[in-house]
Amino acid sequence: MTLCLKGHLVIFTDLDGTLLDLQTYSFEKALPGIELLEKHDIPLIICSSKTRQEIEFYRRKLGNEHPFISENGGGIFIPNQYFDLNARTAALTVEIENDYQLIRLGAKYSELRKAVEVLRAKGFFITGFGDMSNEEVSEATGLTLAEAEMAKQRDFDEPFFFEGDSAALFSTIASLGFHYTKGEIFHILGNSSKGKAVSILSSLYEKKLGGITTVALGDSPNDIPMLEKADFPVAVQKPDGTYDPAMNIPNLIKAEGVGPEGWTWAIRSLIASLQE
Repeated sequence: MTLCLKGHLVIFTDLDGTLLDLQTYSFEKALPGIELLEKHDIPLIICSSKTRQEIEFYRRKLGNEHPFISENGGGIFIPNQYFDLNARTAALTVEIENDYQLIRLGAKYSELRKAVEVLRAKGFFITGFGDMSNEEVSEATGLTLAEAEMAKQRDFDEPFFFEGDSAALFSTIASLGFHYTKGEIFHILGNSSKGKAVSILSSLYEKKLGGITTVALGDSPNDIPMLEKADFPVAVQKPDGTYDPAMNIPNLIKAEGVGPEGWTWAIRSLIASLQE
């Protein structure tokens, strides 16, 4: 893979099935790529459907101190003093959230839970994380009990399981003024997306670094808005060795390898392009 990269490189990545192995939730096979990014001082921004607590768990393991995007673009968490947000556009509202400056894009979780109740009342067999115990989330997802507890601490997005006519469900979700997306499971959310969050962070990096080249890596339909906003979108393989058929994005780079193995292949190729 030979690419023409201009300016500072900024990497956005999904977690489940991309940086993390989908069966074991391990990033071991991504470590060679992570080490390359650290060596070249290239920021790695996690952009996931996971909650703040879950992402912080992996950031600590990775030693990652860059901004991150939680719950399918619902919130952008920026470590204090990372950007000069006095130079932000007037359209951005920044809240102080402990060690972060938070740009809130998603719906309130309480509103999403009310929408789930309305959908059930309309006859849809829908079960959200808010209806489930830690044990039930663990059994349904393969997460440990501790990870399931973090996955239930939601702010902007409600994952759910569903049986029935998905077209009718999606139409009803839209009629209620909400949106939906799908990673490994369904999600109901407000007017937010990974793509909107990536655009905002990209503009902040441009102000900080000057010219940038953005790369985004993902594996599922909920990654498409993120991939569409990147200069170089990268799809990694599913566990069966295929690419998600929904990812018919122009100029899509198809990484050679499943999940974190394909992730490392892409990062190595990018770094090699930088050195040419």
